Amino acid sequence: MKFLEVAKWEFLEKVKSKAFIISLVLMPIIMVGFGVLPGLLASKPDDTSIVVGLYDETGKYVAGLGKRLEEKYRLPDGRPNYVLRDLTSEGDFTKARNVGIELMARGAIEGFFYIPRDVTEGGVVEYRAENVGNIRLVERFSRTIEEIIVEQRLAAEGLDATRVRKLMADVKTRSIKTSKKGEEKESGFLETFFSAYVVIMMLLFLVLTSGQLLIRSVVEEKSNRVIEVLLSSCSARDLMMGKILGLSGLGILQVFLWAAIGLGFAWKTGTNLFGVENLLLSLVYFVFGYLLYAGIFVAAGSPVTTEQEAQQITSYVSLLLVFPIVLAMPVMQNPDSLLVKILSFVPVLTPAFMVMRIPIQMPPTWEILATIAALIVSSIAMMWVAGKIFRVAILVYGKRPTLAELWRWVRAA
Repeated sequence: MKFLEVAKWEFLEKVKSKAFIISLVLMPIIMVGFGVLPGLLASKPDDTSIVVGLYDETGKYVAGLGKRLEEKYRLPDGRPNYVLRDLTSEGDFTKARNVGIELMARGAIEGFFYIPRDVTEGGVVEYRAENVGNIRLVERFSRTIEEIIVEQRLAAEGLDATRVRKLMADVKTRSIKTSKKGEEKESGFLETFFSAYVVIMMLLFLVLTSGQLLIRSVVEEKSNRVIEVLLSSCSARDLMMGKILGLSGLGILQVFLWAAIGLGFAWKTGTNLFGVENLLLSLVYFVFGYLLYAGIFVAAGSPVTTEQEAQQITSYVSLLLVFPIVLAMPVMQNPDSLLVKILSFVPVLTPAFMVMRIPIQMPPTWEILATIAALIVSSIAMMWVAGKIFRVAILVYGKRPTLAELWRWVRAA
């Protein structure tokens, strides 16, 4: 049971390090920042009125647009969010355009809209500004101009625009997840998304944390020749298993603490962004997926001898986990497509894809059993390959071995 002693040593040494303590606190802050700050910045209201120019070639929209914007959009202190500056009085559009550019250069206006004479017949409204990335401003003006144009079209046809607007009021949709047995549960997009996303992100953090520590630990011990002393008291297999278990325990401790913080926050705020009904099944994919990636890290990281090579290997292996995250939205929109089903049987993608599919639309039982079986077999095979490579690679210094040499190590008895 020497591998348990190695695991204990690896765990205790790393858990007391400053890097672990800092990452324990810093990583949740970074993740909350990534998840919350973009939304806060996007939804943050303006604090001052924005002056926007308007050149209306028809002469019909200046007064109505200004009044409608003032009614719909106001600052927290009650002032209008947008103030229109009429450029129509400048004469033709060329002169108005030059005046608008001059006003933008002085900071007097944010930008200016041009409403052409044929706008009611399907013309295009133009917006000129130095910063055309203000999507909120453009979208609000475009929607308001469209509302006024539609109302004028309705009036021209003898229809009551106010009554039509009431008849076309928005209808809210409530999502209710229904099982094959008829059980119903109200479930929104956020709960469904986070049920899968949280497990994938935890797997990513666990793999990255323990994988990087594992490779760097091997590199450090090889460079200091400590590895030779360790092998004199235990076998290469015990050493490998001990490192995987010890660093896995470290990563699991991190994930457990982060999960406890997340559950405490959800309980305190009353939010429900994670469904627990499929948690056990997700954990099965989580555990065997981690073992598969741990084997990949061991096989890829054992031959490296420098810190630079270790960083490169870590980056390459990490891409295997980032790939499913990139495809998260297409998978969630169509989890039962043939391509998604095929990719679910690719071992390195199986954990992420199945964890994403389960909360959305439960796959058939045969598919769940088949993917779990494939993942278990792949994990065992990868651990066996990693053990073969680790046994030889930890005593190899200098030139990085070629793929042919690695294959010979795997085939060796």
